[in-house]
Parts: sequence; structure tokens; C-alpha cells
Amino acid sequence: MVSALTAGLVFGLSAGIVPGPLLALLITQTLKHGVTEGIKVALAPLLTDLPIILTSFFLLTQMADFRAAFGIISLVGGGYVLYLAYECSRTKPVSLENLQEQPKSIRRGTLINFLNPHPYLFWVTVGTPYVLRLKQEGFLAPFLFLVSFYGLLVGSKALLAIIVGRSRTFLMSKGYLITLRILAGMLALFALFLIRDGLVFLGILG
Repeated sequence: MVSALTAGLVFGLSAGIVPGPLLALLITQTLKHGVTEGIKVALAPLLTDLPIILTSFFLLTQMADFRAAFGIISLVGGGYVLYLAYECSRTKPVSLENLQEQPKSIRRGTLINFLNPHPYLFWVTVGTPYVLRLKQEGFLAPFLFLVSFYGLLVGSKALLAIIVGRSRTFLMSKGYLITLRILAGMLALFALFLIRDGLVFLGILG
């Protein structure tokens, strides 16, 4: 239970505050149209991720008995999370000067997130395999993971909209960068666990 909750919090927070297309749109909408529009952008993953999750669950449950396939997926997932850790560690202060106006917050946020490859990569290589393993422990662990993941993903983006609405300097502050560096270390640790699981599935580790 603690592992599921912790994983959800770390992955959700990193997805919520690491710079990307959706965060850029959130900042733009907040600065141009106010905090409410920024929060609308933060809600986009709740509208786009369900079909991604359902599709990845369907595909992976078809190969649930193939340890080799899950081993390869875990190794790819570990590599992807290491890449996310690298992105976190290399993040620079977010510039607010060059952002352009993009109206229709929910529509644009949904489109940007749906076309973003990161949710697909995460759910196919990391999220769904992890939930399937948690499912063996009962219903509560997967539920905690999903709730904590989306609670932090949406909640952190909404909080950033509020902060940016009050102060334009936060995303250029040392505190923001330190938070990303800490997340990078935690993501790297989870990546090592995924790589270890992949090696176990492939029979390389006992």
C-alpha cells in the first residue's frame, strides 16, 4: 500500500510540474486569462487518459502469461523513467516572456495532452504493468496508485496555475529547481526497481 501510494505521488508530481507542452499552455492561459483558465488546462489529463489506460490494459492483459514480454516492457519502462529523471535534473527556469496566447483552455489542453507521446509511453511501459502487479494484492493498492497519481498530477498543475497567477517568478526560482532535482533522484530510484523487475521476469536475476 505504501509503495503504491509513494509511486503514485512521485510519478504524479513529476508529470505535473516538469515543463512540457501542457504546462506551457497552462502558464499561458493563466497569464492571459486568469487562474480559472489555467486550472481548466490542468484538468485535461482526466479527459484524455482514460482511453489510453483502457487500451494499454487490454493490450497487456492479452500477454499477461508471457514473462518475457513483461520483462522487456519493464526494461523499456525503466529506461523511460530514467529519461524522465534526466529531464527533471536538466530542467532550467521556465521563461514566461515568449509564451503566446492560446484561447479555449479545455479544448486546447485536451488536444495537446492527447497528442503528447508521454502519456502513451508512461501507461504502456510503466503505469499499466505496475497496476497489474498491484492488482495481485487486491483492489486497494491499484486504487491508491491511481488516486495519488492523478491527484498529484492535476493538483500540482492547478497549484502552479494559482502560484503563477500571483507571482510570475516562482517557475524561475531556486525552490522550483530544487524540487525537480529531488524528483529526478526519486524517479531514478523507481527506474532501477523497474529494471530489476525486468531482469527478474527475463530470468537473468533470481
